[in-house]
Amino acid sequence: MKKLLFIGLITMMFSSCSVDDSSIGQDFHFEILPINEVLMPESFTPGAFYQIQYSYYRPSTCYSFNELYYLVEGDFRTVAVINTVLEEKDGLICEPLGPEDELEWRTLFFECTKDFGTYIFKFWQGQDENGNDTYMIMEVPVE
Repeated sequence: MKKLLFIGLITMMFSSCSVDDSSIGQDFHFEILPINEVLMPESFTPGAFYQIQYSYYRPSTCYSFNELYYLVEGDFRTVAVINTVLEEKDGLICEPLGPEDELEWRTLFFECTKDFGTYIFKFWQGQDENGNDTYMIMEVPVE
Protein backbone atom coordinates (compact mmCIF):
# COMPACT_ATOMS: atom_id res chain seq x y z
CA MET A 1 0.00 0.00 0.00
CA LYS A 2 2.81 2.41 0.89
CA LYS A 3 4.54 1.60 -2.41
CA LEU A 4 1.36 2.33 -4.33
CA LEU A 5 0.87 5.66 -2.53
CA PHE A 6 4.52 6.62 -3.15
CA ILE A 7 4.29 5.75 -6.87
CA GLY A 8 1.02 7.71 -7.14
CA LEU A 9 2.58 10.80 -5.55
CA ILE A 10 5.62 10.61 -7.84
CA THR A 11 3.38 10.23 -10.89
CA MET A 12 1.27 13.25 -9.87
CA MET A 13 4.38 15.33 -9.25
CA PHE A 14 5.83 14.68 -12.71
CA SER A 15 2.53 15.00 -14.54
CA SER A 16 1.84 18.39 -12.94
CA CYS A 17 5.07 19.88 -14.31
CA SER A 18 4.83 21.68 -17.60
CA VAL A 19 7.52 23.15 -19.81
CA ASP A 20 4.99 25.28 -21.68
CA ASP A 21 5.69 28.85 -20.55
CA SER A 22 2.87 30.45 -22.54
CA SER A 23 0.64 30.38 -19.47
CA ILE A 24 3.10 32.04 -17.10
CA GLY A 25 1.56 35.49 -17.49
CA GLN A 26 2.58 38.78 -18.99
CA ASP A 27 5.74 39.09 -21.02
CA PHE A 28 7.96 41.91 -19.85
CA HIS A 29 11.45 43.33 -20.07
CA PHE A 30 13.53 45.71 -17.99
CA GLU A 31 14.46 49.18 -19.17
CA ILE A 32 16.76 51.79 -17.68
CA LEU A 33 15.20 55.26 -17.73
CA PRO A 34 17.09 58.56 -17.50
CA ILE A 35 16.91 60.51 -14.26
CA ASN A 36 15.42 63.93 -14.88
CA GLU A 37 16.00 65.95 -11.72
CA VAL A 38 17.68 65.45 -8.32
CA LEU A 39 17.14 67.32 -5.05
CA MET A 40 20.44 66.91 -3.22
CA PRO A 41 21.71 68.54 0.00
CA GLU A 42 24.66 70.91 -0.39
CA SER A 43 26.71 68.90 2.11
CA PHE A 44 26.59 65.78 4.27
CA THR A 45 27.27 65.35 7.99
CA PRO A 46 29.14 62.19 9.10
CA GLY A 47 26.75 59.53 10.41
CA ALA A 48 23.62 61.34 9.22
CA PHE A 49 20.85 59.85 7.07
CA TYR A 50 19.45 61.65 4.01
CA GLN A 51 16.49 61.35 1.68
CA ILE A 52 17.63 62.28 -1.82
CA GLN A 53 14.67 62.98 -4.13
CA TYR A 54 14.95 62.16 -7.84
CA SER A 55 12.51 62.10 -10.73
CA TYR A 56 12.18 60.32 -14.06
CA TYR A 57 9.60 60.17 -16.85
CA ARG A 58 7.48 57.06 -17.42
CA PRO A 59 6.60 56.85 -21.13
CA SER A 60 3.38 54.82 -20.71
CA THR A 61 1.14 52.94 -18.29
CA CYS A 62 3.10 49.74 -19.03
CA TYR A 63 6.16 51.11 -17.21
CA SER A 64 6.48 50.56 -13.47
CA PHE A 65 9.34 51.10 -11.06
CA ASN A 66 11.34 47.92 -10.44
CA GLU A 67 14.48 48.98 -8.59
CA LEU A 68 17.19 51.56 -8.32
CA TYR A 69 20.55 50.64 -9.81
CA TYR A 70 23.07 51.79 -7.20
CA LEU A 71 26.77 51.04 -7.70
CA VAL A 72 29.40 52.03 -5.11
CA GLU A 73 32.97 52.47 -6.34
CA GLY A 74 35.12 54.31 -3.79
CA ASP A 75 33.77 57.88 -3.52
CA PHE A 76 31.55 57.41 -6.59
CA ARG A 77 27.86 56.44 -6.51
CA THR A 78 26.30 55.57 -9.88
CA VAL A 79 22.50 55.74 -9.87
CA ALA A 80 19.91 54.74 -12.49
CA VAL A 81 16.21 53.84 -12.52
CA ILE A 82 15.19 50.37 -13.72
CA ASN A 83 11.57 49.92 -14.81
CA THR A 84 9.62 46.78 -15.64
CA VAL A 85 7.90 47.21 -19.01
CA LEU A 86 4.90 45.00 -19.81
CA GLU A 87 4.52 43.91 -23.43
CA GLU A 88 1.30 44.79 -25.23
CA LYS A 89 -0.44 41.43 -25.76
CA ASP A 90 -3.49 39.49 -24.67
CA GLY A 91 -5.59 42.65 -24.62
CA LEU A 92 -3.14 44.79 -22.65
CA ILE A 93 -2.95 48.29 -24.13
CA CYS A 94 -0.17 50.65 -23.04
CA GLU A 95 -1.52 54.19 -22.81
CA PRO A 96 0.92 57.08 -23.28
CA LEU A 97 1.17 59.29 -20.22
CA GLY A 98 0.66 63.04 -20.34
CA PRO A 99 3.19 65.53 -18.94
CA GLU A 100 1.36 65.79 -15.63
CA ASP A 101 1.20 62.01 -15.12
CA GLU A 102 4.47 60.73 -16.50
CA LEU A 103 6.89 62.44 -14.05
CA GLU A 104 7.50 60.16 -11.09
CA TRP A 105 9.37 61.20 -7.94
CA ARG A 106 11.17 58.66 -5.79
CA THR A 107 13.51 58.70 -2.80
CA LEU A 108 17.03 57.36 -2.39
CA PHE A 109 17.85 56.76 1.27
CA PHE A 110 21.51 57.54 1.91
CA GLU A 111 23.74 57.26 4.99
CA CYS A 112 26.91 59.33 5.16
CA THR A 113 29.53 56.87 6.39
CA LYS A 114 32.58 59.05 5.74
CA ASP A 115 34.16 61.44 8.23
CA PHE A 116 35.60 63.76 5.56
CA GLY A 117 35.99 64.06 1.80
CA THR A 118 33.47 64.19 -1.01
CA TYR A 119 30.83 61.89 -2.45
CA ILE A 120 30.44 62.02 -6.22
CA PHE A 121 27.01 60.98 -7.47
CA LYS A 122 26.58 60.05 -11.13
CA PHE A 123 22.89 60.03 -12.11
CA TRP A 124 22.36 58.29 -15.46
CA GLN A 125 20.89 60.63 -18.10
CA GLY A 126 20.80 58.33 -21.13
CA GLN A 127 23.13 57.93 -24.05
CA ASP A 128 24.57 60.45 -26.48
CA GLU A 129 24.48 60.12 -30.29
CA ASN A 130 27.55 57.83 -30.16
CA GLY A 131 25.97 55.44 -27.65
CA ASN A 132 28.07 56.65 -24.70
CA ASP A 133 26.43 56.90 -21.29
CA THR A 134 25.91 60.44 -20.01
CA TYR A 135 25.53 61.45 -16.38
CA MET A 136 24.40 64.33 -14.19
CA ILE A 137 27.36 64.57 -11.82
CA MET A 138 26.91 66.05 -8.36
CA GLU A 139 29.73 66.41 -5.86
CA VAL A 140 28.70 66.68 -2.21
CA PRO A 141 31.28 67.44 0.48
CA VAL A 142 31.22 65.85 3.92
CA GLU A 143 31.49 68.58 6.57
